[in-house]
Amino acid sequence: GAEFIDSYYFNQVEDIRFNSTVGKYVGYTELGLKNAEAWNKGSELAQELGELERVCKHNAAIYYGAVLDKT
Repeated sequence: GAEFIDSYYFNQVEDIRFNSTVGKYVGYTELGLKNAEAWNKGSELAQELGELERVCKHNAAIYYGAVLDKT
């Protein structure tokens, strides 16, 4: 299956990443870890999961439709 990753950078360093495989935010810096913990408990996670549903499911349907048309 497809994996959706949404990365957030601060001063050109990846701070936080949302990964659809784990279904939550993961922090990579001290600040990122704190923010990821807060975001996973707040409305940010629900928004990210909604975006995942909207973007990935829609695009996957188009992609698979195109693949099936070619066979």
